[in-house]
Amino acid sequence: MLKQTLTVGKLYKETRKKLKLTLLTSDAGFERQVIDSQIHRPGLALAGFIDLFTYLRVQVLGNTEIRYLNTLTSEQRKESLERVLQFDIPCIFITDNNQPPQELVQIATRRYICVFCSKYATTQFSHLLSDYLDNIFAPRINVHGTLVDVYGIGVLLTGRSGIGKSEISLDMVERGHRLVADDIVIITKKAEEILMGEGREIAENHIEIRGLGLIDVRGIFGIRAVRIHKRVEVEIKLVDFDPKVDYDRTGLDEKVTSIIGVEIPIIELPINPGKNITVIAETIALNQLFKIYGHHMAKEFNKRLMEKMRREEREHLMKLKRRDFLDKDFE
Repeated sequence: MLKQTLTVGKLYKETRKKLKLTLLTSDAGFERQVIDSQIHRPGLALAGFIDLFTYLRVQVLGNTEIRYLNTLTSEQRKESLERVLQFDIPCIFITDNNQPPQELVQIATRRYICVFCSKYATTQFSHLLSDYLDNIFAPRINVHGTLVDVYGIGVLLTGRSGIGKSEISLDMVERGHRLVADDIVIITKKAEEILMGEGREIAENHIEIRGLGLIDVRGIFGIRAVRIHKRVEVEIKLVDFDPKVDYDRTGLDEKVTSIIGVEIPIIELPINPGKNITVIAETIALNQLFKIYGHHMAKEFNKRLMEKMRREEREHLMKLKRRDFLDKDFE
């Protein structure tokens, strides 16, 4: 799993416009590390209770904290702020365009802790900042494969190197589907059951075809042939055909694979000469779409088959009863 890092400087650079931030101190604290996606409001710490002070999180001071500090004398404010800022705090955000006490700016500057001010109200600011941090620290891994948007379903093609993943994805693009990533797919867990896939920025919109080289999909097929990211909903694992292996032929034996703790369907698709893998992959995507709308073709067929067998068995029993009655009709 990829480990994400974030500095205060990067946070400020990437969110300055979105969060409407103003830097109130020097940039001496830009190299401090943010290691937690959660934010903290240090109201109790400012009041003196620091036993459970989560100082490793970014600190947000809203109307309540600023008004509390303004009720204190200058000496009391210094004591309170010295007690809180003795910890290795990443940075401090002041919301609702509040003017911080001068003691806060002075002590933070001396301890190389950046202080930012935002025009947003605390609740709105917290939501925006939390969304950014959740995205940065979301669990993610690199998967060797190709991700294609097929009829709105994110299809992840995996398999050994050289088995034909890129060639199949190129064929799909030619048939009107959209390439997301080739060779390396970066998969991020956005929520409890959501996996988002995207490609590396340096290889965006490109496919590598052995013997031909890199293909600029966007340049050749147009903007409609690519997309930046897509939810990963089904994995197709391409394998070399083995006549000794008994592959699933009914669709009732559903298999799943776990990626960063999220289970998605996986179909093991054997490759042999003459098989149109692209059409099969399209059918898998459509079948997955059908399941999303509450229809499972294999299970429904099996249900009809079982009902037919039970109906025929009942009819057979009725025939036996009628025959037994007639056989005993002696004259």
